[in-house]
Amino acid sequence: MSSTNQTWDAIIVGGGTCGLTAATFAARRGAKVLVLEAADELGGTLLVGHGQVSAAGTKLQAQKGIHDTPEMHWEEVLRISKGTVDHDLARMAVFNAAATFDWLVDHGYDVLPFCPVASYYHEPYRAPRYYWGKDWGRSIAKVLVAEVDKEQAAGRIAVKTSMPVTGLLQQPDGAVTGVTAGTDRRFVGKSVLLSAGGYAGSPDMFREVTGIPLFAKMAYRHNVGVGYRLGVAAGGYLRGREKYLCNFGFILESDAFPSPFTGRCNTYPEDRPIAEIYVNSRGQRFIREDEPSVDMREHALMKQPDLRYWIVFDQAMFDQFPPMVVDWTKEQMIAAFANHKMFYRANSVEELAARTGIDAKGLAATISAYNRSQAGGCDVLGRTHMPRPIASAPYYAIRNQGCSVTSTVGLAVDANLRVVRRDGRPIPGLYAAGEILGAGQLQGDSFVGGMMAMPALTFGKLLGERLLAF
Repeated sequence: MSSTNQTWDAIIVGGGTCGLTAATFAARRGAKVLVLEAADELGGTLLVGHGQVSAAGTKLQAQKGIHDTPEMHWEEVLRISKGTVDHDLARMAVFNAAATFDWLVDHGYDVLPFCPVASYYHEPYRAPRYYWGKDWGRSIAKVLVAEVDKEQAAGRIAVKTSMPVTGLLQQPDGAVTGVTAGTDRRFVGKSVLLSAGGYAGSPDMFREVTGIPLFAKMAYRHNVGVGYRLGVAAGGYLRGREKYLCNFGFILESDAFPSPFTGRCNTYPEDRPIAEIYVNSRGQRFIREDEPSVDMREHALMKQPDLRYWIVFDQAMFDQFPPMVVDWTKEQMIAAFANHKMFYRANSVEELAARTGIDAKGLAATISAYNRSQAGGCDVLGRTHMPRPIASAPYYAIRNQGCSVTSTVGLAVDANLRVVRRDGRPIPGLYAAGEILGAGQLQGDSFVGGMMAMPALTFGKLLGERLLAF
């Protein structure tokens, strides 16, 4: 195995959201930094993700006359997550987010002019502190790569792309002293940071750590759990499986999982008043369709067979109301009902059940019960918006699949982001941050807006500034 004679101050495994930030700030602290990236370009998940961030007490908020503080943000994180976040990690992320966000803006982050806002597809904040750039995650990647390029030009950072890390170098006492990479390379370092993303690009690892299939093919393809396996092999362990949560459903192309994404139904009653009903495979409604809390809708779906449901409606609803699928025209909807596997049209409720695989007796009973509720103005689930009965053939259904495109389970670390053993002892020289920590630690068992990309950036900055030991 070939080896370099140089000892690096910090070796960073993964050139994405956290890794690039950590590399930049460590270099500015005087470190000699090596970044090893398996892909042929830097950026990681930012190249395909939305890259939405949240931060309170930012200069941009002040310029817009918005009063917000990290304390207020922290209270909201606890409220939305129902206290299920890791308090040490989430609090550290929240109370250091503004400085990280301001740094991004000062270095060219093209945050959209209408930001911040209070929400976007997740449970809303009570204050506008949610931001994103015009090119989504790529807007952040552009800033981070440019800063790394500056440090590389100055000779303080070396970057090796297409260089997958294959193992960690450890002393007999377990201390990590470097990595093996590529086919026969060996790199020695005083600190190693695992920031190689999550596991949602690997169907096998996704099922292994969550017990649930990877339904949607939407994650960054290099997020295959490399950092997880390295950390566990070094003596660390994984946590957060119990906090898995799916979103409220995508329309997928097929049952060949993981399947590409076709579209998303607008199930947000504040954007599009809901006329249709939602049923599971037993034909039963499981949530009031006009429930305003997306978090409640997502948790209700978690209890349904296969995390799956159908949106059911009739011809009168199809004619009267806007298309259910976001950004689709009525003509696109008509075409989908003619040729898409997840769109169903039938001349009777019984035929619709047969086409969809929904229990026929259950579906018929549910539609009859709903129509009685609609006529009487009182729904057993508490729904208040019931504009029409489901009674005009033909009948329609759209199948929605609950999915997760992030990694809930994470590598366990302490409050200084050192990878720890099950007994709580840190593994000397080994750190982890970014998606590898798991959404369950930063968001708990709910989706908390901006609490994936922002902690990754913030932890990268903190690691580079003061946490990495070298």
